[in-house]
Amino acid sequence: MKKISIAFACLSAAAAVIGCGTLAGGPDPDQLAQEMVRSAFRSEGIAKLERVTQTDETLKLCSAADAAGKPLDAAVAKRIEADNLKTVKWPGDGKFLGDWKQGESIAQSGRGQTWTDAAGQANGGNCYNCHQITKEEISFGTIGPSLYHYGKLRGVADPNSANAKPVVEYTWGKIWNAKAYNACSNMPRSGHMGNLTEQQIRHIMALLLDPASPVNK
Repeated sequence: MKKISIAFACLSAAAAVIGCGTLAGGPDPDQLAQEMVRSAFRSEGIAKLERVTQTDETLKLCSAADAAGKPLDAAVAKRIEADNLKTVKWPGDGKFLGDWKQGESIAQSGRGQTWTDAAGQANGGNCYNCHQITKEEISFGTIGPSLYHYGKLRGVADPNSANAKPVVEYTWGKIWNAKAYNACSNMPRSGHMGNLTEQQIRHIMALLLDPASPVNK
């Protein structure tokens, strides 16, 4: 109980410092907050301090808009989306789909990128944390939309057909870098940030689009 009280007192004091700084023309509150974050975390194993410092322009602009309680300026959002779209790496061999069974395993797993994990170890997609995907899974988040019947609802009877190409390419791009389509999307930029490999994304693509996948049954 004592530790909780001390922690609460520290946070309250920090909030007061930031508030006073803003009112009295003191230090920049954003800079002060970043310094507090840096002092509260440490690098250990593969978990580096850079993860909690915002050097990425997209994250900086979206965080600033969120803090101000305002939507991102439309022109700025459009530019950010265009910049992020340029980072999407399309499959060099033109093959977008892998094995849906492996895709389900990746979607179920939230493991990876902690200080106890080894560098180069395959990460999970943690997809169920935000989405419903298969009907069989009863534990899922609702931050993102349901993906059940994803391919079926979009009329993808044959993912390799010309008619399916727009949906297939959009889905790949969204998984690779969601901010290419929604500047301040909450969805992680799984390919761009290296959270998932190209082959892992192929497997998740199959989970969503393969007619044989339970997603589309």
